[in-house]
Amino acid sequence: MKKFLSMVAVILSVLAFSQQGKVKRVATIGFLNVENLWDTIRSADYIDGTKDKTNPAFHRSIPLDSINFLEAEKYSGQWSDGLLEGKKVIRYQSGSEEFTPASGKNYNTKIYKKKLENAAKVIAELGSQYTKTAPVVVGLIEVENRQVIQDLIKQPSLSKYNYGIVHYNSYDSRGIDVALIYQKRRFTLTNSLKKELKMYSSTGKREYTRDILVVTGLLDNEKVAFFMNHWPSRRGGEAISLPKRNAAAALLKQQMDSIRTEDPETKLFAMGDFNDDPVSESLKNHLKAVGSEKDLNEEKPYLNLMYPLYKKGVASLAYQDAPNLFDQIIVSKNLVLDKNPKEYSIYKAEIYAPAYLVNKEGNYKGYPFRSWNGDQFTGGYSDHFPAFVIVQKEP
Repeated sequence: MKKFLSMVAVILSVLAFSQQGKVKRVATIGFLNVENLWDTIRSADYIDGTKDKTNPAFHRSIPLDSINFLEAEKYSGQWSDGLLEGKKVIRYQSGSEEFTPASGKNYNTKIYKKKLENAAKVIAELGSQYTKTAPVVVGLIEVENRQVIQDLIKQPSLSKYNYGIVHYNSYDSRGIDVALIYQKRRFTLTNSLKKELKMYSSTGKREYTRDILVVTGLLDNEKVAFFMNHWPSRRGGEAISLPKRNAAAALLKQQMDSIRTEDPETKLFAMGDFNDDPVSESLKNHLKAVGSEKDLNEEKPYLNLMYPLYKKGVASLAYQDAPNLFDQIIVSKNLVLDKNPKEYSIYKAEIYAPAYLVNKEGNYKGYPFRSWNGDQFTGGYSDHFPAFVIVQKEP
């Protein structure tokens, strides 16, 4: 793991944005897998299909003890926003009970507060060695509900940045979602939606996973779109589970292509935990993300910024004792080929792995310093290193 550790070390550079005496305007865009950020209250999801699907109250998290006070009907069909229009139903998630004081984890308020503190610290630091401030846009992976995100952005290290939230509950079997937070003074939200990834087992049974979150808006008055991903895991084996990630890649490409077709000037950022490496079939053949600028064209307009790091041996986690670079950022070609100095372009992409995020001893030396070792809270941060990209332009 020495190579694994050494290759993810961050190279600091505070002079990168000064060219011929001109100071660049910069922004950090990144994401963090917060490794099961749950509150301590056992909950369920309440779907009120009488409300508009874009309303967070359409599908929200509720404490179990409030269920008896809500109108609900029995439901045995598939779980999908479209099928639940007009209905009021309760959906129980498998993960809620695990993260409570009564569980084997003894997940209490003290641990929850430490999780929030740790996540906020990492987020506030992403890209700060280049920008001297917190990220403008941050994706979050493995959040339970909107409440934990609200608690997160109220942490002292983040509260001064006035982050807004984009979050929708998914029908993921464990009850975890993706989300996005953004500095309101620099990013103006114009639209958001979730795209359900519909997968089925060999017997035709629906398997529930995370949605792809699509967010559009203006970053310092430039049109951008963000796509947050947490693709199906490799549970059961890489080959057996690959078709699920291929399906996720096809859905992501469809959404990215749609926005590019509608407005080619919009700059696209797809990011998250893809549970595949940059060279995997899902990313190369289905998303058609290339690893080099010279391979970009109209048929293949997306560049995987993590490909060069992968070729150097950089990793963002260790899956089954092997280093992988599952955490990636993929951008549209107008962020790298268009040369207008007055518009944002890519300066640098990194995996962020300062010493405190790295396990220093034991069997997992060199791995990310994760929060949990079985049911034991370690005081660590995440089982993934976060990723970020710096964009720059002339003021």
